[in-house]
Amino acid sequence: MVTATETKPWLVQKYGGTSLGKLLETICATIIPQYATGHNLIVVCSAFSGTIKASGTTSLLLQCISYAELGLDSQKRLIDLVDLIKDNHLNVLQAFARSPSRIAAHAQIFDDTASAIKKECEGLKSFLLAAQIVGELSARSKDRVISIGEKLASIIVAACLTSTGTPAKPVSLDNIVSSAFGGSIHDQVAALERLGPNFYHVLADQISGRIRDCGSAIPIVTGFFGIMPDSLIQTVGRGYSDLCAAMCAVAVEAEELQIWKEVDGIFTADPRKVPSARLLSTVTDEEATELTYYGSEVIHPLTMDQIRDACIPLRLKNVFKPSGSGTIIYPSTPNPTPISPASTSSDGSDDSPKITPLPSFMLKNGYHGAEQERRKPTAVTVKDDILLINVVCNRNTKSQGFLTQVFDRLERNKIPADLVATSERHVSLAVQAPSDPTALLRLKDELERFGQVGITPNMSIVTVVGHKMRNMVGVSNEILSALAASQINIYLISQGASKINISLVVGADDALAAMNAIHSEVLKIPSHKEQENRFIPGPWLY
Repeated sequence: MVTATETKPWLVQKYGGTSLGKLLETICATIIPQYATGHNLIVVCSAFSGTIKASGTTSLLLQCISYAELGLDSQKRLIDLVDLIKDNHLNVLQAFARSPSRIAAHAQIFDDTASAIKKECEGLKSFLLAAQIVGELSARSKDRVISIGEKLASIIVAACLTSTGTPAKPVSLDNIVSSAFGGSIHDQVAALERLGPNFYHVLADQISGRIRDCGSAIPIVTGFFGIMPDSLIQTVGRGYSDLCAAMCAVAVEAEELQIWKEVDGIFTADPRKVPSARLLSTVTDEEATELTYYGSEVIHPLTMDQIRDACIPLRLKNVFKPSGSGTIIYPSTPNPTPISPASTSSDGSDDSPKITPLPSFMLKNGYHGAEQERRKPTAVTVKDDILLINVVCNRNTKSQGFLTQVFDRLERNKIPADLVATSERHVSLAVQAPSDPTALLRLKDELERFGQVGITPNMSIVTVVGHKMRNMVGVSNEILSALAASQINIYLISQGASKINISLVVGADDALAAMNAIHSEVLKIPSHKEQENRFIPGPWLY
């Protein structure tokens, strides 16, 4: 374990690219310095992003890879795009340094950082132009390109913090895998297959050494870690910076892991779709994982595995409201004496935080007993862009091998099934529409060899999540009755595979109505219209 200086506890904060792009001044001049007074901090950065992911640095780098693979015909577009990435980061740095006093006092820091940005982008340009001659990049080469986004972000954040009087040092993890398992790809693949989730525990040990090397400066860690044997995006996905933050928390046995976003925390439903959605003070880690998988951008599942094993609570906070408590996620096997979020007295007479034992805090938020059972569901979410595939086995195919053949075809075409319902000779599958349309055509052709195939597009999965929900008597009836009352047809139902969710496939046009109906009738949270109607005066007679 890394020894905390001055006996202060460790705290890990991860900032998303959009947060850094919008509120770099607030993060570097206010939030981080405030937390640094009482904690040993580690800050993990995603690549800078705009208002939408398509304009973010990672998306632009992926576009650079595409141009490199197109060959020399796209050389100008490639050069222009790398220059755009460079200019975007220089503009961010200049915007932070716009204060005359800040420039005068720390001109050298900003000049050195600008030079470092230019150097990284020129190196990227040379690498991609060389790859353009071949017209192909390996998965590991693509990882190397994508890592530039987080590296540039960490350089800028470290410079901005240092210029405000908070010493910080960028820490790149782009060679962390080779440091832990050697440079042989074969050895790395073997380690990943052998260790499974423990692979990331070994990386956490390596991260601990990098943090120790920072001394008293705050480590500004790249959210990208690699280079992974089979590509980080393929192995982990776009949420890899959350996992990196979890590994940092494990490395130092942090008191808490904080993920800073542009929302207050986890809600009972998407507040953009259900206006009456309420902020949840806490959810279990199983609920958070399930909500993420079925459409809510909460947290990466591998992140939850890391902090669960290390018994580290995770808190989601809003960069626009730093003083808010957010949503805290306690691990399933908590520490012997866990505590709830600190809250101040309502009358303002006592500024010291009042700590509530975790069982009381969980009970207050609807979780009962040692098993933390709920008496009503916690949240409802929707996963869009779903296809419903129905396969009817023909009489020439043996029924006992039917499902094996179906899932073998799904695996071949790299199309995972989200939900499955079966009978002896029938199977219905809800799958995410693949980005490659030809994959779906290939799958259909292969499935038709042993059965009749029907594919229904424009569907959505509505998922109701609640801890130990399998034990809630009558909840299925409430869900189905709420949808029937709203005249919403159900195409597939999945219950029992998970103890904490019930999932249903409905038409995409009905998904919003289904969410609102379940939110109001099953979660028992009235809509704004229902709340307003309670206060409409009637024709009183005297």
